[in-house]
Amino acid sequence: MIPKYRELFNAQFTDKKYQEFKDDIASDFDYAPTFRLGETPFFISNELKKQLTEGCNEVIALIQKDGFKELTNKALELNIKVPNEDEHTTFLAIDFGICEEDGVVIPKLIEVQGFPTLYNYQINLYEKFRKHYPFLNELTPFINNINTEEYLEILKEVICNHHPEENVILLEIEPEKQNTKIDFLYCHKDIGIPIVCVTDVIKKGRQLFYKNINGDLVLVKRIYNRVIFDELNSRTDLKLNFSFSDDLDLEWAGHPNWFFRISKFILPYLKGKYFIETTLLSDLIVIPEDLENYVLKPLFSFSGSGVIFHVKKEDIEAVVEKELYILQKKVNYIPIVQSPDGKVKAEVRVLCTWKKNDVSPTLLCNLVRLSRGEMIGVKFNKDKDWVGGTLGLFES
Repeated sequence: MIPKYRELFNAQFTDKKYQEFKDDIASDFDYAPTFRLGETPFFISNELKKQLTEGCNEVIALIQKDGFKELTNKALELNIKVPNEDEHTTFLAIDFGICEEDGVVIPKLIEVQGFPTLYNYQINLYEKFRKHYPFLNELTPFINNINTEEYLEILKEVICNHHPEENVILLEIEPEKQNTKIDFLYCHKDIGIPIVCVTDVIKKGRQLFYKNINGDLVLVKRIYNRVIFDELNSRTDLKLNFSFSDDLDLEWAGHPNWFFRISKFILPYLKGKYFIETTLLSDLIVIPEDLENYVLKPLFSFSGSGVIFHVKKEDIEAVVEKELYILQKKVNYIPIVQSPDGKVKAEVRVLCTWKKNDVSPTLLCNLVRLSRGEMIGVKFNKDKDWVGGTLGLFES
């Protein structure tokens, strides 16, 4: 998208340099990420940045509307409801496919999540790219002209809310086994909070505790929640000492209810040039004849699980809980990133945080996924290069 930097990067790129880049990331914790690292950043033009920002602001406008909670209460009725919900989400991730419409490049909203993502990993990824390709110092992953130090200050404030680091925990199911483990490790390094498995939390009355490395019980005042209920519900082998539905004396950095409120559940309510025709299956009057142009998606799954890309009439008819699925029009991802052997598709996730007393979220950073396959995602990109997780860079 920015020819100058694409040409510079491709001219300097070698397989050896890519391996050194990956080894550098792995050396930080003697741990290599389990997801594929994209070879290149995505160089985002000012025009595309403007479009992404406009699309995000339109999503945020819906979330800020009076009655948004009433609109999304159904999402909680269909799932677990956690007490002590805050006024708004703490985290917001807004995913756009880079598409083509009428011969013009345009971002199209694919998904939106009121849930944290790789906030710490992405900033460290930026530093690694700059180290191995020094000319990238001229570019930034930040949307609001901040620097790395300011980004981490904002992130620490929304995660910790001024509590001591030892009283704030990153909570996950067997964090050492998660694909996002690299982000947890960088979060611990950057923010200082401990990483705790849900099975290691101890409940006493309305309070939760964990044991530190010395074996001492430490009070939990705030939870940076990374637990996906889809996974939690499937893990019947886990023995928890508390329930998410308990009325607990603590704060949430990313209250679990917002995972359901801000999800694919709201896509049918978003109308405009950056949004895709989306229908809740329970509201579908007639099954379209041209189902080859649609995708069937569960509302609350994670990482693309349950998505049917080649939809048949019987797939729709087989869905029992139709209020838990959407039918979404396919979009035309445009191959846009020039690799050494052809162009690659891209999806940009804009990372936002929302401080407790702010009127609206702040657009901060981004995450990019590259694909040569039919869809963005690991199973569509096996044994391919110049695909995987990376970062978008803007002109400063």
